[in-house]
Formats: sequence, structure tokens, C-alpha cells
Amino acid sequence: MQSIRTDKAPAPIGPYSQAVKVDSTLYCSGQVAINPVSGEMQQASIAEETEQVLQNLQAVLKAGGSGLDQVAKCSIFLTDMGYFHEVNEVYSRYFTGNFPARETVAVKALPAGARVEISCVAVCV
Repeated sequence: MQSIRTDKAPAPIGPYSQAVKVDSTLYCSGQVAINPVSGEMQQASIAEETEQVLQNLQAVLKAGGSGLDQVAKCSIFLTDMGYFHEVNEVYSRYFTGNFPARETVAVKALPAGARVEISCVAVCV
């Protein structure tokens, strides 16, 4: 088992790894819209927040030797299901072709005041 760490995504805000690689599988922790350079939450709109989340996730995947095209499953957490359509619009620009399996669930709250969090499991080639 190998812990994955990159400064291209925000540092964990708790006792966990950005991702863990086991054999050829990469388990990515949930990413929120914290800008890794400024350390500030990107929350101008839910679309911009989702963009930052997916950029962070993409950076973690790259650090682990994978990419968005290798994602097998995503989990999306939203503080309001009213964001579902806008999040899907952004998501569809990052995931094309063979879409990963996915669930989207509403939650009461997310860390750091986030409105969207996305985690994933990917293969490493």
C-alpha cells in the first residue's frame, strides 16, 4: 500500500491521504473546491466549485499514476440536490466516452463549507 501526495491538490484537512494505491487500484479521497495555491475555497458558483473539485481530483489521479479516463467509480456528495444539473454539466466535460459508475447523494453538510465533494476509484496502467 502506498500513500499518494501532491501539492497540485489541497493538503488533507484531517488524518487521511489524498489517495492510496493498492496494487493497480487507486482510491482517491473526496476532493472539495479548495484552491491548492491560495488555500481558499472556490465558491463563486456551483459550476466553478465543481471545476476546482475536478481539477483537484485530476491532480491526485495524475500523482497516483492514473487519470480521469481510468476512473471506474465516482461518488458525488451535494449539500443540495438542486445543484445536480449544474454539477453534471461540468462533470460531463471531464468524463467523456466510457463513463465511470457513479452515485450522487445529498448530505447535510461537507467539510470547509463545500457544496460538492467528489471521490473516486481508478485503475493505474
